[in-house]
Amino acid sequence: MAEAEGISSATPTEEMNGAGNLMDFLDEPIPDVGTYEDFHTIDWLREKSRDTDRHRKITNRSKESIWEFVKSLLDAWSGWVVMLLIGLLSGTLAGVIDLAVDWMTDLKEGVCLSAFWYSHEQCCWTSNETTFADRDKCPQWQKWAELMTGYTEGAGVYLLNYFLYVLWALFFSFLAVSLVRVFAPYACGSGIPEIKTILSGFIIRGYLGKWTLLIKTVTLVLAVSSGLSLGKEGPLVHVACCCGNLFCSLFSKYSKNEGKRREVLSAAAAAGVSVAFGAPIGGVLFSLEEVSYYFPLKTLWRSFFAALVAAFTLRSINPFGNNRLVLFYVEYHTPWYMAELVPFILLGVFGGLWGTLFIRGNIAWCRRRKTTQLGKYPVLEVIVVTGITAILAFPNPYTRRSTSELISELFNDCGALESSQLCDYINNPNMSRPEDDIPDRPAGKGVYMALWQLALALIFKIVITIFTFGMKIPSGLFIPSMAVGAIAGRIVGIAVEQMAYHHHDWIIFKNWCRPGADCVTPGLYAMVGAAACLGGVTRMTVSLVVIMFELTGGLEYIVPLMAAAVTSKWVADAFGKEGIYEAHIRLNGYPYLDQDEFTHRTLATDVMRPRRNEPPLSVLTQDSTTVEDVETLIKETDYNGFPVVVSRESERLIGFVQRRDLILAIKNARQKQDGVVSNSVVYFTEDAPQLPASNPQPLKLRRILNLSPFTVTDHTPMETVVDIFRKLGLRQCLVTRSGRLLGIITKKDVLRHMAQMMNQDPESIMFN
Repeated sequence: MAEAEGISSATPTEEMNGAGNLMDFLDEPIPDVGTYEDFHTIDWLREKSRDTDRHRKITNRSKESIWEFVKSLLDAWSGWVVMLLIGLLSGTLAGVIDLAVDWMTDLKEGVCLSAFWYSHEQCCWTSNETTFADRDKCPQWQKWAELMTGYTEGAGVYLLNYFLYVLWALFFSFLAVSLVRVFAPYACGSGIPEIKTILSGFIIRGYLGKWTLLIKTVTLVLAVSSGLSLGKEGPLVHVACCCGNLFCSLFSKYSKNEGKRREVLSAAAAAGVSVAFGAPIGGVLFSLEEVSYYFPLKTLWRSFFAALVAAFTLRSINPFGNNRLVLFYVEYHTPWYMAELVPFILLGVFGGLWGTLFIRGNIAWCRRRKTTQLGKYPVLEVIVVTGITAILAFPNPYTRRSTSELISELFNDCGALESSQLCDYINNPNMSRPEDDIPDRPAGKGVYMALWQLALALIFKIVITIFTFGMKIPSGLFIPSMAVGAIAGRIVGIAVEQMAYHHHDWIIFKNWCRPGADCVTPGLYAMVGAAACLGGVTRMTVSLVVIMFELTGGLEYIVPLMAAAVTSKWVADAFGKEGIYEAHIRLNGYPYLDQDEFTHRTLATDVMRPRRNEPPLSVLTQDSTTVEDVETLIKETDYNGFPVVVSRESERLIGFVQRRDLILAIKNARQKQDGVVSNSVVYFTEDAPQLPASNPQPLKLRRILNLSPFTVTDHTPMETVVDIFRKLGLRQCLVTRSGRLLGIITKKDVLRHMAQMMNQDPESIMFN
């Protein structure tokens, strides 16, 4: 089954001075001390301090010999090597996924007789009998009904093609959900909410394992090919992070330090977006703006390098056959005009409203799935949604094709060589203009027919995407959101274009739209609408605009994209601050501290435990607790760690010890050290007193004691405490008054308190 994320072992930092008859078995590091259990939060400060010590040791050793110096150079370069490997593997996987999706999407409709592994487009490229007008038709490519019956037209042929389209879609989705369910349950969904949570310091073992990587790659192809309203872009971030985690295990610098590992995963997320959209700079900004929690400057450079290598690898594979990184590359020949900002901003409003509708609808459906019988039948749910999608999608040519192809057609400008229905304009026979600068023309029957079909496609996509995202198969949200926006944008674009043509004497068109000029580009409206809807759902701004202009090559249109992105964020934020990923994090109860300001006037004493009427805090004393006492405390409580005090009377704080480290240390001591029995005294002091020979062998555990736990006073405002937890990545914080221990605040306590202050259920925070 799923592979674990990797194991880190502590490098103790404090130097020891052993007492005469006292054996400190911790002179050698214990395996697994300093690691974390599943569904626990890492201690960023401890990881940072451990890496600093490791680096100091390597630097000191490098002066001893040539070999040690070479080892220090290898250690310094290991980060760049990991980035290179991540870029190469994620770029290769993305290229393979793109090629496989193309082939399997076309397989639902027909097969290439000359080579069955060719998609429709590749099949007709190789044909010598294809004309430009009918470039989609060639004798080598046959639809299933034609292959089986020999007929190309008729009701029976249509129904047979319809039936086989639905059958293939059901087969692909059933295979995808079955593989996920049996081999890698973590391979479902988009993965970005969990990646955000992992990058904030949470451990989800197996989420980035080898099995998850393999199954997610295979099932992503199946899910997208089934024709469901989902994309491959979000899951590609998960795939790239799995690659990052895989390569971390090759270098102890990353495999033994969870903080360093998360720096690599941040860069891997950038590589994932880079290959998903062919947008290396957008990928780096996406990682910085949307998913990363801790993003030092060094990680920025490495993310840039990983994204560059990934994009270069994808470009070498050339999955789209157009020598571009992306499918949606467009070239518009008309500038935009100031008056057009009005429809662009209206598209931004639409994007914000759609984002709000989608988040509320999808979260309500996902909550229903979690709390009712529906959640027990994931395979049936996928089959039903796929069946409904395929049955409704086939009759409409705009929903039958893959969503990426649909967006590509909606983005396209109508040139002289376009044969699309959207470009069925009435041409003026006297027109003699350059081919790339065709003036605005009246819409023909094909355009009006296409508008009706697009309007139906828009309603269909809006409704079905709400029910599709969150099912137990890999499902991205970027492409369906962009499709909704692109359809709405193209409809608005054609409307504005026809208004400008028929009413060019109106005051709004008079200044910039002369008769016979090419004024309005409907494809640009589709691009702006796509950005607005994606922004409304995810609440991205800077990275969204950069991704969009890298995606389309439309550098000239940054201002319209910015206007739409900002408007959609403002409108969506008016109804609720959470984007779709934050909403899913909250729904799943992950312990994620978001960046919103905490404005309530409460104090640390209001949140710390123990509260009034609760039993006192479980503590260990520095020199009067026996091994049996420690084992009893561990058995009777489920706390993640225990404060160590001078004595129960004084309660002067000495330090803090992790539960997992205590368990491992005692287990190791019982196995390797003679004389350690249940009534052996545990010492956390620097020097132990001389003991009579008749006394059992003591156990000295000072090296697993954190001597500098983070403390606040009981009157510290919670606003400050929340900020400390957020910026330092703490697991827990001790509350003192004049050096005397009063209580403890954990990350879970902070999250529960924040939920309570926002009138939410504090018990929805499920994990430690």
